[in-house]
Amino acid sequence: MFQRILIANRGEIALRVIRTAREMGIECVAVYSDFDKKALHTRMAHVAVPLGGNLPSESYLVADKIIAAAKKTGAQAIHPGYGFLSENAKFARAVKDAGLVWIGPPPEAIEAMGDKIKSRQRMKAAGVPVVPGLTEPVDDAQAALKAAETIGYPIAIKAAAGGGGKGIRIVRDAASMESAFRTASGEAKASFGDGRVYLERYLDRPRHIEVQLLFDQHGNGVHYGVRECSIQRRHQKLLEECPSVVIDDATREAMGEVALKAGKAVGYQNAGTVEFLWSPNGKTKPDGKPDGSFYFLEMNTRLQVEHPVTEMVTGVDLVREQLRVAAGEPLGYDQKAIHWRGWAIEVRLNAEDPFNKFLPSTGTIHNLRMPGGPWVRLDLGLYRNMEVGVNYDPMLAKLIVWGADRMQAIQRMRRAIMELNIGGVRTSAPAALAVLEDERFQAGDFDTHFLEKLDLGAQRADYDELVAAAAAIWRQKKARRETLATTGAGGEAWLARARRGLSTHVAHGAQKQGGAQ
Repeated sequence: MFQRILIANRGEIALRVIRTAREMGIECVAVYSDFDKKALHTRMAHVAVPLGGNLPSESYLVADKIIAAAKKTGAQAIHPGYGFLSENAKFARAVKDAGLVWIGPPPEAIEAMGDKIKSRQRMKAAGVPVVPGLTEPVDDAQAALKAAETIGYPIAIKAAAGGGGKGIRIVRDAASMESAFRTASGEAKASFGDGRVYLERYLDRPRHIEVQLLFDQHGNGVHYGVRECSIQRRHQKLLEECPSVVIDDATREAMGEVALKAGKAVGYQNAGTVEFLWSPNGKTKPDGKPDGSFYFLEMNTRLQVEHPVTEMVTGVDLVREQLRVAAGEPLGYDQKAIHWRGWAIEVRLNAEDPFNKFLPSTGTIHNLRMPGGPWVRLDLGLYRNMEVGVNYDPMLAKLIVWGADRMQAIQRMRRAIMELNIGGVRTSAPAALAVLEDERFQAGDFDTHFLEKLDLGAQRADYDELVAAAAAIWRQKKARRETLATTGAGGEAWLARARRGLSTHVAHGAQKQGGAQ
């Protein structure tokens, strides 16, 4: 096993890896930009190395700096987390060429699954069901129009090197094809440096279901069941759960077998996730669950943001497994050893305003209060006085709960969000709460368009009232603390200041929500 590893990331995922590594007796090296000098991951690691610069392009995305930091500190391996360089085959290869261990899949597997067209070709050849469509890029709008006649509308135009919802356009008729093709190709070129696009049939009411995999270096592989990731906006997930309300045991095992087949087709090792689109066919199974078909979407060749829900239900620490297999240890168990108990839900707490088109929210964190209680987990990199800017991912933390069944998990998450207080910025918490309280979500009746169609405006009035009251209470307590600090106990001065605080914030609190989210 390793004695020291470097985590080439920041925030909550860097802390997540550090915590497991510490439990295993492994020392950790953190790297940080100038912006992250005071970040928690730099304080939790055994060693912290500055990369310089404030932007990701000057720090976390500079492979040479990260490899040099690993060599300088005596790290034996590099864990990339997710995002940044985690799915960069060139970086993975450079790590190995430097004599270090890459805690992830082989570069060849990253390359095979990173190109959406090539991955569709490989999966189709391996007998993995893919969404009907092309396995070659289309050169222009006229070629796209001709192909669409065979595939059938609606059509999804997708970037070959895509990810994160970039370079995707939905076309419902021939008249819209030319402008949609031009826009998708242009966005793909700007985002990935690769303007190639391909076409596939667009499924109108799909569910986004994914399967967590792990392979060792000895040819052994298992899956850890399914995750439901359909609550998303512009292909960015907000809420995930494990398992899925529409996937029964037989379908779970079928999807798991297909996912393992996909991994084996590219010689996969370490943790990865195969994503599927599940589409209902209008029929119902004997157990009352809707019937449908699933299709390969893509493979994420890294640890997923939502991996904690799988851990909560299976009892498996996936980061520990990553470290074990990267060190060459055999998996040590087979599929029969994996069991699923209860239900887990994760909410991503992003610095964004759900009442204003989810625009980014910036500021300084204060009034920080995190929820607790039985079966509540927090993966976070938050701390009081932390600056939240626009140059990094807006996710501040992940809130995860477990329940004996789905409804208990929903109620526990509702309670946990109500305890939450992140002052200084707006967060996505109100949107998540609105989802959890919606009767359709509670009944399991939703798809990937659910969040986009949810009327958050209906939640606004009650939310503003709550914010105004909380802001008034905060101002009152602040006034009392300031007065006691300068004049001693009590007195008319405190009362006057408190009253001013209450009247001001009750009147204007709905517009000034800085300390009350």
